[in-house]
Amino acid sequence: MDGLMQNVPLTVDRIIDHAAAWHGAREVVSRDAAGHVSRSTYAAIHADARRVSNALAAAGIAPGDRIATMGWNSSRHLAAWYGAAGMGVVLHTLNPRLFLEQITYIVNHAGDRLLIADPSTADLVAQLLPQVPSIERVIFFCDRATLPHTDYPAIAFDDWIADKPAEFAWGGFDENAACGLCYTSGTTGNPKGVLYSHRSNYLHALMTLQRDALALSARDTVLLVVPMYHANAWGVVYSAPAVGAKLVLPGQRMDGESIYNLIEQEGVTYSAAVPTVWQMLLQYVQENGKRFSTLQRVTIGGSACPESIIRTFRDDYGVDVIQGWGMTETSPLGTVSVPNASVAAKPADEQMAYKLKQGRLLCGLEMKLVDDAGARLPHDGRTPGRLMVKGPTIASGYFGGDGGDVLDAEGFFDTGDVATIDGEGYMHITDRAKDVVKSGGEWISSIEIENIAMGHPSVANAAVVGIAHPKWDERPILLCQLLPGARADGDDLRAWLDGRIARWWMPDDVLFVDEIPLGPTGKIDKKAIRAGLTGYTLPFEVTR
Repeated sequence: MDGLMQNVPLTVDRIIDHAAAWHGAREVVSRDAAGHVSRSTYAAIHADARRVSNALAAAGIAPGDRIATMGWNSSRHLAAWYGAAGMGVVLHTLNPRLFLEQITYIVNHAGDRLLIADPSTADLVAQLLPQVPSIERVIFFCDRATLPHTDYPAIAFDDWIADKPAEFAWGGFDENAACGLCYTSGTTGNPKGVLYSHRSNYLHALMTLQRDALALSARDTVLLVVPMYHANAWGVVYSAPAVGAKLVLPGQRMDGESIYNLIEQEGVTYSAAVPTVWQMLLQYVQENGKRFSTLQRVTIGGSACPESIIRTFRDDYGVDVIQGWGMTETSPLGTVSVPNASVAAKPADEQMAYKLKQGRLLCGLEMKLVDDAGARLPHDGRTPGRLMVKGPTIASGYFGGDGGDVLDAEGFFDTGDVATIDGEGYMHITDRAKDVVKSGGEWISSIEIENIAMGHPSVANAAVVGIAHPKWDERPILLCQLLPGARADGDDLRAWLDGRIARWWMPDDVLFVDEIPLGPTGKIDKKAIRAGLTGYTLPFEVTR
């Protein structure tokens, strides 16, 4: 017997419809590359999104077609996002920080028909166009006055939609229809396309709005530092409009001063970004004696968060750090490190051990640990295994069939992470499967060593990689980037690590570098580190 409830498709156009109808005057603030701040509203973005739909339809773009955006966070980008999705077109977000060869491969693989790009990428677009025959037209996220001069035809976004009506019949398609396309960063092999559905995005928004997740509300002012081209913008492009939160979009400028100024100027209460952004912000406020007047909490994801960042935010500035975990294939949020009742009852210092973990599973998802043979492992907080996830916001395969069957016999997706799960349900990433250091048949967590090393007062960033060893298979070495003007040597770092890690985990060498290479999404690029260590040999043998 069926229930007697209305069958309303869960399509994301309903989210911006709701925002416009019930939070229409709520501000959406954008800052461009020159630092100019413009102000819009959900109602205005809703109207522009419908104009985008009409412009796409006039260009012959139909449901299921892919159009690409290559832009920073802005209200124009948000209008394009909803204008495409509302009519059933698949919005494909491109990362302008990728290599040209990667972008070329991704555009051709997706078969994108239009490209809407930030003016700052005009030269990159010029190099790209001869190699991507599917692109029929280029639009720039700008007005006519700031349209870049190019040798190829292009039009300003404002002109493109100016004469289009602000009415369009959205929806009318199945909630399982494709909505967005985002490619993995391609650290091994070619990038793979993750194809989100309207249903998965809608459910993900509801899941992230839980009190024990991002907990956004109509009273929040949200600074979306996470680029809209990265991992579905962490779903904030859906969750913020869904509750009517004021949305602040910072554009391209991500330095500490620029982020701080936006936080204070706009009264930001919540923000989300990768650890490197928060490191730059904290360095700026510490060096300049600044304080936060409105900021209450930040979510950190993308890579493990060092304890030093969590403590500095909490102890010096009264800001709560919420660590989250996810990946492009999980829409992306999967777990959030928010205390349950028993953890919340512990003293603050005892809670820190839990804040350093990636947290508890969102309702609607399943999670397990398995060994290399696929057998389930215990949730005892000690036994590491491959992290597997399952649920309505988890990828079931890659666009175009790349990678083949990616699910196990129970329908779980292999995240590629190695993790533990404790008795409280807290998941803790100990490494990426490809980055774990395998020494003498046992695993050494590169992430744990990195996070402890970054607690050293002279260290700005740290990375650990495994180096081949004739006896132990691999041994870890530590690379450190020091803070400006700071001094430290290998003995200082070994003394800092001594007693904080197992003795046999101690890095065999400590190298000091001018800069730890970061990938296009702000994560440490260990592929580049390993390439730079070609020919390197360990200086001595460690006896375990």
